[in-house]
Order: sequence, then C-alpha cells, then structure tokens
Amino acid sequence: MDMLIMEGVALVGIGVIAGFINVLSAGGSMMTLPLLMFLGLPPQVANGTNRVAIVLQSISAVGNFLRAGASHIGLSLRLSVPAVVGSLLGAWLALQVSDAFFETVLVVVMAGCSVMLLWPQPHVATRTLTPEHLTTKVYLAMFLIGIYGGFIQVGVGVLFIAVLYRMLRIDLAQVNVFKVFIILIYTLPALCVFLYHDQVRWGYGLLLAIGSMTGAWLGVRVNMGPRGAAWVKGLTLVVIIAIMLRLLLT
Repeated sequence: MDMLIMEGVALVGIGVIAGFINVLSAGGSMMTLPLLMFLGLPPQVANGTNRVAIVLQSISAVGNFLRAGASHIGLSLRLSVPAVVGSLLGAWLALQVSDAFFETVLVVVMAGCSVMLLWPQPHVATRTLTPEHLTTKVYLAMFLIGIYGGFIQVGVGVLFIAVLYRMLRIDLAQVNVFKVFIILIYTLPALCVFLYHDQVRWGYGLLLAIGSMTGAWLGVRVNMGPRGAAWVKGLTLVVIIAIMLRLLLT
C-alpha cells in the first residue's frame, strides 16, 4: 500500500512539473514517459499511457483558448488532417519495434530535444495567416510530425514551433493555439491504437493527467520574466540529463 501511495504521489508530482514546464518552456513528456518506465511499465505501455495525460491536458488547454476567443480554428483543423494520418502510422510503427530499440530512440530523442531547447529562437517577420499559405510542403511537414508524434510524442512541440512559426510565419501566440489543437486531434486516434492493443494503464495515466493539468493551470497564472523562464529551461535540462543517464545505466 505504501508503495502504491508513493507511485501515485510521484505521478501527480511529476505531472505537475511537466505541465508547468510545458507552459513556460518545453519538454514535459521527457519527464513523464521515463517516469512511467521507471515505475515498471514496459516501454510500449508507458508510451500509450502517456497519451492519456496529453489528451486531457490538451482538452483543458483548448477549452481555455476557446474561452479566450481563439481564431483560425478551421485552419487548424485542416492542418490536423495529415497529422492524424501520420499519427496512426506512427503509433502502429511504435508497436512493431522492440523495447530495447524504443529505449534507444528515447535516449537519442531526449538528447536532440535538449540541444533544441538551448537553440535560440530566430526572429521571423510574421504575417496574417490565410488558406493560401497552407502549401503542400506545410501539409507534408504536418504528416511527418504526425508520424513522429504517433511514434513517441516527446519533444513534438518543438517541431510544431519550427514548422508553424518558421514556415507559416505566424506569431508565437497563434502558434501555441494551433499546436494544442493539432496535438489534441492527432493524439486521440493514436491513443485509440494503443488502447486497441491493450497498451494503456488508465490508473497511471489519469494520475499523471491530474498533475499535468494542475501544472499547466499554475503555469499560465505565474507571471515570470525572461530570467524566470530561463531558470525553468535550465531546470528542465538538468532533470532531462539525469533521466538520460538513468536510462543509459539501467
């Protein structure tokens, strides 16, 4: 019983940190996915279970954006179509690989995302988004991100920023709206794939979701300046490096 309580506290606690970091920086899944594996879930089950928290956190974020008057919902739905197709393929591919291969991919992805977190965000001259800006290249990029997100999800937010901000040249506030809408829409079918193959543990996922939704709620209400945001990013990197070492040494 004590062990179950400790696991529950860990899931909610790390979920709070991950949700908080996702709002102020990035990299929440780089903490939650390894945690589920450390608690004894096989990699593929952890991969599926992590989607429960992502879906519920995204629903909460989408609701907040709608109440705040989010715009261009139709365009975000159009961008979601290739991402959904890609996510179904990615989730299927994730279930075909061995646990050892998946753990190797996880370490490599976490290392890459750590570098991307340190990479300075370039300034891009933004513009008003219209349907004409949704080119074949943009749809192809959404499809490829969907494959990646369906496969592992970790760090997918960074990829969305790269495509939506740099290719579509829309402001970062609108990028965030598009990002949460698309992640919600493409994660739902991916979660269904993992559910169909019995790769989801609802108890773990719901506890993690409670924490991540709470952390995100706190994050949007904390007024942090550039130094505070940099501190959060630095803390994220320290935790990620510690997790990577743990994965490599086990």
